[in-house]
Amino acid sequence: MKIILKNVSDQPLYQQIKDQIKTAILQQELIEGEQLPSIRSLANDLHVSVLTTKRVYEELEKEGFIITKVGKGSYVAPENLDMLLESKRQMVETQLIEAWKTAKMVGISKDEFYLMMDLLIEEDD
Repeated sequence: MKIILKNVSDQPLYQQIKDQIKTAILQQELIEGEQLPSIRSLANDLHVSVLTTKRVYEELEKEGFIITKVGKGSYVAPENLDMLLESKRQMVETQLIEAWKTAKMVGISKDEFYLMMDLLIEEDD
């Protein structure tokens, strides 16, 4: 699992780590049952606080992406199709929100934005 942190990002470090682990799970780079690095090991590898990685794992567990077995470690949770679909939709929605904010900032109208989306989709087909 490769995690790249950007100090100049608007996102806090824990969010960058969490998002990259979630993406790795959603893209099946990390598969069901695969053990994740220990909290301490991940913190050392990324040169962040143990509290940061602990928060990441706690949030991922709350969201159903990982499970933690006391004394054994944290593992990628069994696939939950509904959760998986919702997470993918949320990722796309976040990107679309950013694209729309950028479009408005540079003066692109809603109709132009829709046209651009239509063209991008047509080119991909």
